[in-house]
Amino acid sequence: METRCVSIGTLNELLKKLRGSPLAARAVPFLIFASFTFFQGKLGEESKYWLYAIKSIVGVFLIWAVRPSIPELRWTISLEAVAIGVLVIVFWIALDPFYPKLSMGIPERPWNPNADFGNGSPMAWFFIVTRILGATLVVPPLEEMFYRSFVYRYIIDPNFEQIPLRRFHPVSLLVTSCVFGLSHREWLAGILCGFAYQWLVLRRGHLGDAMTAHAISNLLLGAWVVYKGGWQFW
Repeated sequence: METRCVSIGTLNELLKKLRGSPLAARAVPFLIFASFTFFQGKLGEESKYWLYAIKSIVGVFLIWAVRPSIPELRWTISLEAVAIGVLVIVFWIALDPFYPKLSMGIPERPWNPNADFGNGSPMAWFFIVTRILGATLVVPPLEEMFYRSFVYRYIIDPNFEQIPLRRFHPVSLLVTSCVFGLSHREWLAGILCGFAYQWLVLRRGHLGDAMTAHAISNLLLGAWVVYKGGWQFW
């Protein structure tokens, strides 16, 4: 009982520190999530699936943990968000044959549960659904609060909280979009995607529309991957 109380107390202290730092609240959840991504497939072939499921659960917890400290982190929807979400996935897929991709240290074998667990098997569908849910509901808040709320404004001024989200800064827009794009295998589409999501933030002054557009893009990409067998996108 005493050990359990100490553990809960330690967790509460860590959460207090995380929520108390504007930088940590926006950066640490993303960095933890990215650390899981780095190890996917490096602990055995099937680890890329299990670690994706685990990091999605961890991501939900981290979003919950920092949500009270990030007022701009709220889901909203608009016609512009829906349009951008659809447009992004159209050029993401349409541009794919026309430029070289980054290797990102990813093994040649694509992320395809059907190939590893049997086509249409319950386990394959479990991981497919997990990936779509994670990409749609967990990835957008984590990436938007890191890139659009933190990185974009930090480039303008390390005292980034004083910078309005509507503040247009061309250098920061270019750098943030390029960093975001280069973190994806499809770097060119990723850069264009970064510009589009940042435009929504600049227009609205919060992350909600960008999160919605990001979620729609990832959901539609997941549907395309499953329907067309375009596993290279995952």
